[in-house]
Amino acid sequence: MRFWGGDSVKIARFEYRGNIGYGLVDPEKGEIRELDGPPFEGIRDTGSVRPLADVRLLAPVVPSKIVALGFTYKGHAREMGKVIPEEPLIFLKAPSALNDPGGDVVYPRASQRVDYEAELAVIIGKKAKNVSAEDAQSVILGYTCINDVTARDLQAKDVQFARAKGFDTFAPLGPWIETDLDPSALQVRCLVNGQVKQNYNTREIGASVFSLVDHISHVMTLYPGDVIATGTPPGVGPVQVGDVMTVEIEGIGSLTNRVVVQ
Repeated sequence: MRFWGGDSVKIARFEYRGNIGYGLVDPEKGEIRELDGPPFEGIRDTGSVRPLADVRLLAPVVPSKIVALGFTYKGHAREMGKVIPEEPLIFLKAPSALNDPGGDVVYPRASQRVDYEAELAVIIGKKAKNVSAEDAQSVILGYTCINDVTARDLQAKDVQFARAKGFDTFAPLGPWIETDLDPSALQVRCLVNGQVKQNYNTREIGASVFSLVDHISHVMTLYPGDVIATGTPPGVGPVQVGDVMTVEIEGIGSLTNRVVVQ
């Protein structure tokens, strides 16, 4: 989705002196330009500009649901002893799992193994029902980073994913939404304590991002602000309390969160 005569923008949600708003980020200038409301009906600049260092970045949207995909990368399917399913495997992360850039990820007492999963996230900008792959781009606001944090031992124990994926803080999202990006060939990396653990390209996803929107929107209605997590590349692994996880995606930026004890 493009704004202002074709210009790409970076849309953030932020907190400043107890007030929450949306803004356009200019990382090079270190500034954020405040908007007069959510960006889904269009961009309206208030003219207020603040130093980026003075605000706290929040998850860029508050979704009604976080729709995630399993085993979209062949390499990750292999490392988990699976194959890419004939149809995309859909599961949901609880909206209450949403976490901010820089927010703490809480290691739950119920789990003995918590894993990072770096993923490209699609942010829906318009109500979408039965949208074709050809029209999918028209309902996408943009893209950001998500860490699909997973209690791996509970995933294996439960078979279904609700508990393993749904703990509070298990969906860090951000730092902002990049509105003009080709999702078909982006480098996705995860670093733990500065060491690269995942480093793959979205061209290895078994289905296009647009076909995933097509598939999901034929199952459930997607609303502005909803998030689609497009699956993780190979290289997933465990983290410990005190570890710092960073998801980096080409053309977007980085999302960093620390693991803390419950």
